Order: sequence, then structure tokens, then C-alpha cells
Amino acid sequence: MMLNILAGLGAATALLAATTAGAQRAAPPQPFALGVVETIHSTVLGEDRVLNIALPQGYHPDSAAQYPVIYLLDGGAEEDFIHIVGAAQFAAFPWVGWLKPSIVVGIANVDRRRDLTGPTSIAKDRADFPTAGGNAAFMDFLAKEAIRFVEANYRTFPERTLIGQSLGGLFAAEVMLRRPWLFQHYIIVSPSLWWDNGSVLRIPADALSAPDIGVASVYIAVGKEGREMEGPAQQLAAVARKAHVPHVRYQHITDLDHATILHDAVLKAWRWRKEGRRVQPR
Repeated sequence: MMLNILAGLGAATALLAATTAGAQRAAPPQPFALGVVETIHSTVLGEDRVLNIALPQGYHPDSAAQYPVIYLLDGGAEEDFIHIVGAAQFAAFPWVGWLKPSIVVGIANVDRRRDLTGPTSIAKDRADFPTAGGNAAFMDFLAKEAIRFVEANYRTFPERTLIGQSLGGLFAAEVMLRRPWLFQHYIIVSPSLWWDNGSVLRIPADALSAPDIGVASVYIAVGKEGREMEGPAQQLAAVARKAHVPHVRYQHITDLDHATILHDAVLKAWRWRKEGRRVQPR
């Protein structure tokens, strides 16, 4: 009996060795390219900035096809770029159809607190974050340099989305109120509207309310994050509705929090926007 067992084990080992030996590389390992990295010099900011760019399947620079562009704040490779590109690929699959095939531009951070916040009257925040308050210059960089570079070098269609979460959501909210024409769609997730005692919510919505401004949709989501986050996000949605943005949705995603909400919220935003705003996700 023992000899039979040993013989069986020996045969299995030999078969495994033969199978393993047969799995030989057909070619040397190759890098798996998700996109391209563009480094541009910003005259506005006085520094080089990295744009991570993912192109949709079938993109070719000589083709007549044009694509909408999704601009992602916190768009570094070690930030949110990779998983949002994956979400965009999934949402654009023909059998899903929540999103048109799109170019995704991730704006990598240099000094996040500087670029995504406005000035603050809170002395402690000024002391703790001495570089904060530079969002006006970053807005100029976005409008005058980043968007123009992408549109000059890639086959873009004039439909732009801005995605921002946390301080990125704060910045996206201010862009929506001060320069709403820069984007047709805003996805604002867990915005840090508490900054400077909520001063962003006191910005007049005159620009957003102007006729023919071009903003088509605003999606605002917040997780289980407490009153400091949830109440102001609802107020921001109310501002967009009062400004007569055609499609506005506020969503409280209670089973996720500040750390986990972004990916799910972005997919929900695309689904809601595509499906005639009939979908009421959880």
C-alpha cells in the first residue's frame, strides 16, 4: 500500500514538473502601459507639472474621432489616477454604456494644500499649512495651460468633466462657482467645504446662474462623514439647483466613508448621468 502511494506521488510530481517545464515564455516580459506621462512647464505656477493621460481603446492621433475629456484632481499614479482610469474603461464598455469612451487626464499633485485651497481667515490653519491659499493660481493653470495643452495635442471633443474629492472637491466646487464654463460636468465627492468656515458656500452663484453657461450636470456625493461634511454638501447641491443647472443630484452613500467613497461615487455619477437621471442608486 505504501509503495503504491509513493509511486502515485512520484508520478504526480513528475507530471507537475513536466507541466511547469512546458510553460516557457514566448517573449520577454513587456511593460503594461496604462497611459502616457506628459510633463509641461507652467508659467503660471513657475514649475513643471505632470499630467497622466489615459487614452480610450481605439484612439489614434490620425483618426477623425474625438473624445470627451475627464480631468481628475489628485491624479497622480500613487493617488487616484489608476483606479479612476479602470472605472472609466469599465463604464465605457459597450455592454455597460454609462460613459462615452473618454480621455482621462490625471493632474498629479506638487503641493496639494497650496493648490486646492483658497485663503483662510483661520489663524491655526494658516500656521499649520503656511503654503495654503493658492487655488486662484491653480485655477489659472488649469484654464490657461493644462486644458489648452490637452486640447492642442489630443483629439478632444468639447465636453469636459471635473472630478474632485475632499480638498479636490472643495476646489471643484469653487471652479463651479467662479468659472463654471470650464467644465460641462462636475463630480464633487466629499468636498471639504468646512475650509475657512465654509466661505466657498458664500461665493455668489451669479456666474453659475448666467444664461448659456454650459454646465449640464452636477453630481455631489458624501459618505458617512458627519454633519460637518454632509450638511455643506447638501447646501452646495441646493446652490446648483437654485442656479438652474439642468441636472443636479445629491447622494448620501451611507455604507461608505471619506476614505472609501470616491470610486463608487464616480461610477454612480456616470450611471445617473447616462440613464436619463432615472437611476436612484443606494
